[in-house]
Parts: sequence; C-alpha cells; structure tokens
Amino acid sequence: MNETQQFFQEIKQARTADTFVKLTLSKPIRKSADLENVYLREVEIQKEKMISFTYRFKTNDQVKNYSLDGAIDELAILLNSSFRIATLFTLEKDVAIRINKKGKTSIATNPPTFSDKLPVHHDKHKVKRVSDSEFLFHLGIKDKQGKLIPKMADKYKQINKYLEIIDDLLKSTPLPKKVNIVDMGSGKGYLTFALYDFLRNTRQLDIQVTGIELREELVTYCNEVAKKCGYSSLSFISERIENYNADRIDVLIALHACDTATDDAIYKGLRSKSSLIICAPCCHKQVRQSVKGTTQENPILKYGIFQERQFEMVTDTIRALILEKNQYNTKVFEFISNEHTRKNVMLVATKASKSPNIEAIEAKIEGLKKEYGVAEHYLETRID
Repeated sequence: MNETQQFFQEIKQARTADTFVKLTLSKPIRKSADLENVYLREVEIQKEKMISFTYRFKTNDQVKNYSLDGAIDELAILLNSSFRIATLFTLEKDVAIRINKKGKTSIATNPPTFSDKLPVHHDKHKVKRVSDSEFLFHLGIKDKQGKLIPKMADKYKQINKYLEIIDDLLKSTPLPKKVNIVDMGSGKGYLTFALYDFLRNTRQLDIQVTGIELREELVTYCNEVAKKCGYSSLSFISERIENYNADRIDVLIALHACDTATDDAIYKGLRSKSSLIICAPCCHKQVRQSVKGTTQENPILKYGIFQERQFEMVTDTIRALILEKNQYNTKVFEFISNEHTRKNVMLVATKASKSPNIEAIEAKIEGLKKEYGVAEHYLETRID
C-alpha cells in the first residue's frame, strides 16, 4: 500500500468510525490557478450522509456533494492535478499527505485539532484554539473563575483568529523537529503566550519561543508570567529588534512593529533564511516622509488621508517584492476585521523552492519607486 492509498484508507476508516471532521486541500500546484483551496465536510441531504466539497476560487465559492466513493475519486483527481497538500482532520488525529514537485509523497500524523464533530448542516462551526490556560488569567483576559472579561472579548477573538492563521501556515510549511520561533515586538505578550500554549500543549510540538520587546517592565512581567505558568521554553528579552541576533530563526513573527522596525524584523528573517516570516506592519512613515516636497502627479495623492493609505500599500508591496526577490512566496490578507483596528494587514512569506526571476522583480520595485518618487526603501538599505 502506497502513501496515497494509505491516506484514502484513513478517510474511509474515519467515516466508518464516525470520527471524520473535515478535510482541506491546499498549496495549488500552479500559482496562477484560480482554484485556491477545497474544503470537505460531512452533510446530511434527505437523511443521507454525503461529503460536501467547497471549491474556493479567487472570486467565488462553488459547492458539490458526493457519496464516499465519489468523494475519493474526486479527491484523487484533485491531488493528482491541482494540489500538493491534503489534511484530514479526525477526532483521533490529523493526517496530512504532501506531494513534492518530483511526485514523491509523504504522510505526517499530528494530535487532533478538533474535539467535536462539525454539524451536518451548512452553518460554519468556529473552532476555538485558545484553551482555558493559566496565562489568560495572568494577562487579564479571564477572571479567576475562567470567565471571559467583557472588555477583553475583542482581544480573545483576535487571539483565536491569530492561532487559526498560524496553525494553517505551520501545517503547510516544512520545519525542523525542534522549531525556534522569535516574536519581535511582543508587547504584553497576549499572542506570544497564546501561540506557545497552543503549539506546545495542544499541538505538542517541540518549540522554543523568544519574545523581543524593548520595554523592560513588560519583559520582566512576561517572564514572571511564563515562570508562573511553567512555560520553560518561553522567554522574553529586552532588546532593540535591529540589535537582536540569533543563530537560527525558523519562524519569525513581527506584529505591529512600528515603522521601520518591521523592516528590521524582516531583515533578521531573511538573514536567518527563516522558513516562515509573519508580519502585521504598522505606522508606515519612512516612505511617506521620504517623498515630502515631491510633486505627485497622481490626483489621489492630493489628499492627505488617501496619500497615507496609498503609501502604506506601496511600502508593503515593496516589502513583499523584496521577500520574493529573496526566494519567498508571499501573500497579503486581512488579519482581523476593520471594526477592531485599521492596522489589520498581514504579510506572510514562506520559503520557496523555485529560484526567483530577480531582474523582473527588481524592475517592478524600481517602477513603483519611480512612479511615487520614492528614493529608497529602508529594507533595501538594511540588506545592502
């Protein structure tokens, strides 16, 4: 029995044992493909259980329902022609099959993400990844009785969304057995503690997490909380991002590091050849200030608020292009809803296997800089 047959057997066994939760197809073979993901789950139609396929295209979703045999046949076609990764979620374990560019297949098994089955109707089921851990009390998110403090509800939603994003990214990113994670600009550590607790205690990964924060009082506080919680592989250091050095950074995180601190963090990730770089940029001042006094022909830039937003996009686009130039695949998406904060863009870069077209990317960067009168981007100067 080969790996693909083994994977399909896992699906059939999960259905027979009634432990099947869902299945996700990710990492399209062709980057230009309109079909980005396919999600499978059980549904009940006229009292008969079926497998529902949600095909997520760039502009819309399409849904089709199959019998178990039909689902296996369709899944085989999709794995052969469209996707490199399929992840099966059951109540007993998660099973992922990966197919590399040479057609070599491998299977990995992890502890279960879900403790309950999804409903068989079409309403979405939100999976909370934040456990009832002690750090939630120490950080003021829950009270002593374990109840969520009302004013922290938005923060709690943000943590769950963050863990959902990180979980999906890590499942599709090759990493060493022991993963070294550095969170640059960790602040009070809400997301840092949540990430450590989830990866160590729920996903049972071998990790070392380091939070970098300039404010010594926050570093002292976070180290005390980590000690109280018994988080022996979580520590915080008082250091400027640009001065921090580590032998190896597998996953680099920089959420809302102000202005060029985001670039300093990205540079550290590039220098370490990190497998995964995750940024939520903030306070885009450098590019905007560099064009002061320059006459802008674009009428949109006549108005201050539009100019600010436009240069935020220019700054982050150049960051993404620089990452691509350094052999990363990039994507930019909304982190959390605008109702919580306007600083909600997340830039993610994963190490690519294919060498980039450096000349073409450089031409795009120079074209953007010329169009907007940008003399230089700080990240370029850091690399140079």
